[in-house]
Amino acid sequence: MNNTLPVISLTDLSIAFIPVIIALGFLYLWSLNVKQAGYALSRMLIQLLLIGYVLSYIFYSDNVWLISCILLAMIAMSCWIALRTLPQYRLVLFKYGFIATLGGGGFTLLVISQGAMSVTPWYQPQVIIPLAGMIFATAMNSISLSAERIFAEINNKTPYPLARKMALNAATIPVINSLFAVGLVSLPGMMTGQILSGVSPLIAARYQVIVMCMIFASSILSAVLFLLLSGTEMKKIIAEHDQPQP
Repeated sequence: MNNTLPVISLTDLSIAFIPVIIALGFLYLWSLNVKQAGYALSRMLIQLLLIGYVLSYIFYSDNVWLISCILLAMIAMSCWIALRTLPQYRLVLFKYGFIATLGGGGFTLLVISQGAMSVTPWYQPQVIIPLAGMIFATAMNSISLSAERIFAEINNKTPYPLARKMALNAATIPVINSLFAVGLVSLPGMMTGQILSGVSPLIAARYQVIVMCMIFASSILSAVLFLLLSGTEMKKIIAEHDQPQP
């Protein structure tokens, strides 16, 4: 098996944008928000190129405080992004999202890194940051879906216990779909990357099992914690909605 991956030049990288430009063309022809898509793609390109340089520095560092600050910053940014669809309550709910991500995602990261993978030291950046990125991104999506759904149900006058149940169900749909599809419809990014780098598919599959377990757990635990912690605030919002309008 060839263990050497080809180096991607800037010219090769530009070729990847050919289908992207065609896709943007269809968005424009169908009068969809092509500016938002273009902005998102531009941000993606800039962020990934910058993070490549930043990670090159971080991976050579051996500073526990630096890694800890990076993890907390990742949690804060993921929570802020997760609540972007609820601008009116974003600041109020941010603390609940932060604690939920720290609790659900942080607990999962601890078990996976120290139990399943025995990372030493625990703050080894080459391992802990990619794992944390996958975990916190999953928690972010889960919190975002649950928050948006519970507010939709509140607006529809759904009783709070049922609204909370429906919100958690909505948050679990993407991760459960990914469990059904993995290995049949798609080979996930981590497994694909390992296979491309020459790792045995059998070993890559074991790592992917760990990844899927941590994604499933962090998604549900973070959503449950968010819904439980924000319960009092949600009930206040329900009371405000139930007040007669002047």
